Amino acid sequence: MDFDLDAGWQIQPAGGSTGAAFVGTRAQEKVFLKRNTSPFLAALSMEGISPRLIWTKRISSGDVLTAQEWLNGRTLSRKEMADTAVAKLLARVHHSKSLKKMLQRVGGMTVTSDHFLQQYYLNLSSDLRSHPLLKQVLTYLIQNKPVFDPEQLEVCHGDLNHKNWLLSEQQRLYIVDWDDAMFADAAFDLSTVLCQYVPRDQWNRWLCDYGISSDNGIIQRIEWYGFLNLLLIVKRFYSEQRYHEMNQALLQLRELFTSRSGQ
Repeated sequence: MDFDLDAGWQIQPAGGSTGAAFVGTRAQEKVFLKRNTSPFLAALSMEGISPRLIWTKRISSGDVLTAQEWLNGRTLSRKEMADTAVAKLLARVHHSKSLKKMLQRVGGMTVTSDHFLQQYYLNLSSDLRSHPLLKQVLTYLIQNKPVFDPEQLEVCHGDLNHKNWLLSEQQRLYIVDWDDAMFADAAFDLSTVLCQYVPRDQWNRWLCDYGISSDNGIIQRIEWYGFLNLLLIVKRFYSEQRYHEMNQALLQLRELFTSRSGQ
């Protein structure tokens, strides 16, 4: 595609499932390019949550191209997601008033527990509808929907996979790929990290690093979103015929569900 850039730029795909990310190089300059990313990226850059935004340009196709600072580094390992630095950076995101104002300004969507349940129901196969564990978990979710004050919704990333955490060579931690940013219960983001990566006996310590006490209310909300997220993962793997990974997610769901608090 034509990026309408000055002469001398070399553009290569950066990978990823959307095909919207590229690496641009010219002489000694190297940048991360992306098409049609959220205008919310400017606020994230200013807060130091994502790598520095260098410029934004509308190109002839009508797409908006953004260039961010290229940082040599690596994504976090699954084990590193339990680190204090992860908790503290996520707390900065959830408690930032400036990020909240900016996401409101660009029309950020509010997502509730009902919305997530509807996502799971949409085009759900008969095999998954009749699966005993999935039916049991779904019944629990319907009967125990979290009650939450809409005024307390926070800026959430929406996909805190360990691959979306970048540690630079200077040991500076960033969160990338904000295309799913939303207003939601912070427990939704917390559930992705805790239920997917942090051993249960470390939850209290991790939440203390994040800055809150681990009372039953927050734990139950984290578990609720964790169960729902695993249902959505099972559904996705089933639709993609990735049955080995689907079975791994089912085992994880069974373990988490049978050890839930309040039993």
